Amino acid sequence: MTAAGGTDHPMTAPGGPEVWDERAEEWLTAGAEGPEDQAALADPLDRPRPPRAGADPVKALMHRHHDLCARAVDPLEIAAGLEAHGITDRTAARFRHRDVFSLAEEMYARVPRDGDAPDDPAPVAPPRVRADWVLLTLLPGALGTATLAAVRLTHGQTRLIAAAVGALAVLLALRAALSRGPLSTAHTTRPTATWTGWLLGYALLGDGLLRAALTGGPDTLPGGGAEGSWPLTTAPLLALALSCAPAAWCAHLLAVRARRTLSSSRALADFATSVQPLLLAAFAAYVGALAALTAATAAALDEPAAYPATLTLGALLFLARLLTVHGFTHAPALVLTATAAAEATALASVFGARLPGCAWLAAPTRALADAWGPAAVPVLACGAAALALLLHASRTLTRASAHAAGEDRW
Repeated sequence: MTAAGGTDHPMTAPGGPEVWDERAEEWLTAGAEGPEDQAALADPLDRPRPPRAGADPVKALMHRHHDLCARAVDPLEIAAGLEAHGITDRTAARFRHRDVFSLAEEMYARVPRDGDAPDDPAPVAPPRVRADWVLLTLLPGALGTATLAAVRLTHGQTRLIAAAVGALAVLLALRAALSRGPLSTAHTTRPTATWTGWLLGYALLGDGLLRAALTGGPDTLPGGGAEGSWPLTTAPLLALALSCAPAAWCAHLLAVRARRTLSSSRALADFATSVQPLLLAAFAAYVGALAALTAATAAALDEPAAYPATLTLGALLFLARLLTVHGFTHAPALVLTATAAAEATALASVFGARLPGCAWLAAPTRALADAWGPAAVPVLACGAAALALLLHASRTLTRASAHAAGEDRW
């Protein structure tokens, strides 16, 4: 079968038709567009030498990526896998193909299969909307609303029991919502979950604790320790719980549109250019929905609408989850850890300033709180972290390999 990219004049791999040695390995991987490749191209003596005539380079590449070719259901999956292994359009040119997609089409066509394979493989099936994950994403917000209503209608020990039971129910509902649908992931996220819990806890207690620490200690809060005197900020948490549904829909729409774009793309650069606006639109849609929910919950709970703190935290958690869902777990874990460490450092510096000769420790946090209020600490920490993840997502989630899986578990 003749390849679509013009492989009628194939290049050859060193060592003969069936030989795979170190020189072939170096030649096939010489197309990575990195500093080492640029340095090699700058010195003609260090360039990878073309292989000798008489062999099939595509067959050698198929041997190297045997598992990928064997389990692929269409050429798009092979193209995404090659991209994930660092093979670019410039590398494909070494195989006399115009791009990675054309190279993947030949590799897919040459894989031995049982029976006659169809000439035009079926397009990648987009994820479907299922009632189970739709209902699960609504559950955290519904239970959060019921919990806050129960807390406001009860007193004393009954209030504590209602708060504890409601918090546990919301956590279980959130876990269920994140285990199915567009926000589900098979990757281990325990460190990410730990620091996410810290950030949510700070959103509830952090501003009040920092304000109390800056004014002399928690024992100096208005009310003298009376019931209900501790300032809790509940509206942001309720807004974030309610935003699970729009977050799932935004992730679903991004997956569907990216999968369709992947089916129609003919080059990796074209796909990245087409997907980047989709990613930004999904992010903007979620932030807009979260802003509306923040205003509604603040009005219902009679609290000030903490737009900056809620929006920056929600944006950070949405981007972290989106990256984790698509297999990029390192950056979210690192960024969430750094954000939680920044908030903890701000609190620790204020309490550490009470030690003799350490008053200077609280100077940066005090200056920040005096200028913009205690909420400036989480706003700056979460805002900078969300911006870093957005830049990272614009480079990683625009790759074909991030959207190439077939019908997912949801």
